[in-house]
Amino acid sequence: MSEWPLPVDPEALGVYVHVPFCRRRCDYCAFATYVDRDHLMADYVGALRRELAAALDAGRLQPARAVYVGGGTPSRLAAEELASVLAAIPRQPGAEVSVECNPEDVTPARLAVYRQAGVTRVSLGAQAVAPHVLASLGRHHRFEEVVAAAEALREAGLASWNLDLIFGAAAETDRDWVRALEAALELEPPHVSAYALTVEPGTPLAADPTRHPDDDVQARRYRVADAILSAAGYRWEEISNWAMPGHHCLYNNITWWGGDYLGFGAAAHSHRGRARWWNVRRPERYIALVGAGAPVVAGSETLTEAQRAFETLSLSLRTPRGVPAAALPPSEELAGLVEWADGRAVLTVAGRLLASDVSLRVQIPGSGAPVR
Repeated sequence: MSEWPLPVDPEALGVYVHVPFCRRRCDYCAFATYVDRDHLMADYVGALRRELAAALDAGRLQPARAVYVGGGTPSRLAAEELASVLAAIPRQPGAEVSVECNPEDVTPARLAVYRQAGVTRVSLGAQAVAPHVLASLGRHHRFEEVVAAAEALREAGLASWNLDLIFGAAAETDRDWVRALEAALELEPPHVSAYALTVEPGTPLAADPTRHPDDDVQARRYRVADAILSAAGYRWEEISNWAMPGHHCLYNNITWWGGDYLGFGAAAHSHRGRARWWNVRRPERYIALVGAGAPVVAGSETLTEAQRAFETLSLSLRTPRGVPAAALPPSEELAGLVEWADGRAVLTVAGRLLASDVSLRVQIPGSGAPVR
């Protein structure tokens, strides 16, 4: 049974910043991103700084243990603009600061500004290696640009960085996937994410059934990924994430632990205790509201104690830490899907493939028993 890879302080705060701009929209993407709003970038950066300042002044924003800048494509912003946003976020000493980047945006000059701004970690969106697989996903970069970006990261002294991959495209063969993993490992990324291609409503992928992934194929490729990455020394951190020791993503671990995080920017989500809220989706609306000094929250909800406990258990189940054995007692239906040892229940590789189904069997331990 794997050990939980990274102890997380339950009081650690994560901060998420959403950058909704993209050069192009991938065929599978349903995120709050836009390819025709670049003219809003400067105003959007100003609005982010003002939203952060208001939260700080109101006492709602404490020093963050981890910051994650996602999108969209954060590297669409000028490096100095992004640095100005990071400067507005109070951070604990040694805080992790992660920024998502498209490979074609990574340059020594950009990385020098990032390092000066406190960035400690970059996530590269490679997604695939073979040109025909990249094309089938609606990606327009070449893998050679990923190779160059990885070299630039090493030269910049960024010890921790992540390589994102996607498996299950209809154009992808088993050999394509093995080659993608082999090519990724040649770059020696400290952290690898491998996500099953998901069909989201309203996307070009959803509109073309001939390109929809096959569940059995994806299950087979997940097993291949876990075997190859494990053999190379990576440890699974969460169902779709593997890391070398000491290179786990702290921000992600805070969310998987069920910790608190505050989101800033259009469509950003926040979570604190049993409260959940999210900002307006469209960047122009967000900019206008911030400029008027009006609230940017579009909606909110408060979980019951039972809902919160179940959510915490379901998130923890996705990790090597698993859940207390009392939350998932042994049963014939779970044979081969869960391992029980040292008072914990942890998913097997087969169980990870059916994690959503297994989580439905999670039981909230009795009064006084630990949820985490």
